[in-house]
Amino acid sequence: MTEPEPYKDASLEGIEGTARPRDKYQDDPFGNEEGNKIQYKTLTWWQTAFIMIAETISLGILSLPSVLATVGLVAGVILIIGMGIIATYTGYVLGQYKLAYPHIHTMGDAGEVLAGAWGREICGFAQATFLVFTMGSHILAFSIMMNVLTNHALCTIWFMVIGTIISFICTLPRTLKSVSHLSIASFASVLAAILITMIGVGVKGIRPEVELEMTTENTFDKAFIGVMNIIFAYAGHLAFFSFISEMKDPKEYPKALFSLQISDTILYLVAAVVIYYYTGKNVASPALGSTGPLLRKIAYGIASPTIIIAGVINAHVAAKYVYLRMFRGTKHLGAGSLYSNTVWVVILVIIWVIAWVIAEAIPSFNNLLALISALFVSWFTYGVSGVMWLHINKGGWFLNWKKTCLTVINFGICVMGIAIAVLGLYSSGKAIHDQDANGLSAFSCADNSQ
Repeated sequence: MTEPEPYKDASLEGIEGTARPRDKYQDDPFGNEEGNKIQYKTLTWWQTAFIMIAETISLGILSLPSVLATVGLVAGVILIIGMGIIATYTGYVLGQYKLAYPHIHTMGDAGEVLAGAWGREICGFAQATFLVFTMGSHILAFSIMMNVLTNHALCTIWFMVIGTIISFICTLPRTLKSVSHLSIASFASVLAAILITMIGVGVKGIRPEVELEMTTENTFDKAFIGVMNIIFAYAGHLAFFSFISEMKDPKEYPKALFSLQISDTILYLVAAVVIYYYTGKNVASPALGSTGPLLRKIAYGIASPTIIIAGVINAHVAAKYVYLRMFRGTKHLGAGSLYSNTVWVVILVIIWVIAWVIAEAIPSFNNLLALISALFVSWFTYGVSGVMWLHINKGGWFLNWKKTCLTVINFGICVMGIAIAVLGLYSSGKAIHDQDANGLSAFSCADNSQ
């Protein structure tokens, strides 16, 4: 037999450019969908962009004004812009890796390419865990919202249960195109809520008691919690492989990526600076609580779609990972049978129950976001893309000055991921350890909106 013809995509030149034989890594995750009752590869680039925006610009933006209060205005602005630029580059590398290995649908698939079976299991488990933790943060935000809207009319535990049930129902459709229509409402709601908050604090003007600090002195762990909250705001990368898999034309992914990164970086910067400027170091987190009592309720009411839908998108990606692991390559993947639908529902029930437990166990909004960032975002948004670039360019790291510069940059991204993970775990672990001393406790009926 002759050797397989080497595969090389010209669109990868300058990122990978490395030839390799045709093999199982050429396979599309959903295969030929002709005749299937449920078809997945239906997203246009703009629908993908809205899903990415809805998944990324959600809870992260609500913590950013308080980050400026923690690290100072100057450092906060530099971090928001800097992390946004790096996140754009790392997101682009993920797209190139997907083109090089079309079969990739999850970080677990990418882990298999990088490190075999162990890599698949470790990365797949980490991806599912990250998504479930993020779902938990949305349940927590839902309970805060309900406490604000109802003046704590019900035990917080019950609000979390209600939020879990609503989110579960919204996750029942099996294709991302079904969710894409909701994502438009999600983005519109968070944008409107942030605008109302900015207008609300602006109308009140700068009060005499408001203190603005260009730079601050703080303990390392508290300052790094702020850094981790900025990192969480760019935490959408983990789901990008899944989104690309359901695009009609994956080569249009960069359009969706740049639409996302331009939108989120500008919105993060404007919202954080304006709200902090008018509220000072006593700004609330989530930021919607920084206005007066009436506007606070209006802002939370308008933000309710994004609080629910962004969590639903994460749940959808987590459930799809498990579902694909079970049925990839079988007739059940594209079937609408009672059996396949029942399995989908059971998966959703399990992951939403776990997310509810996480939300109850870590009742501090900022601490939960910081823990998620340290455990997962440090790698999935930053470190792992550096590893992927080095992998697809193996043997050509120092071919020319351009490749040498990119090699240094990507090695630096790997080191950055490790540093964020280690320092973030220390800071968030200490903050969670101290939360009881600050009046927060797990599985409590107490009002968590104060």
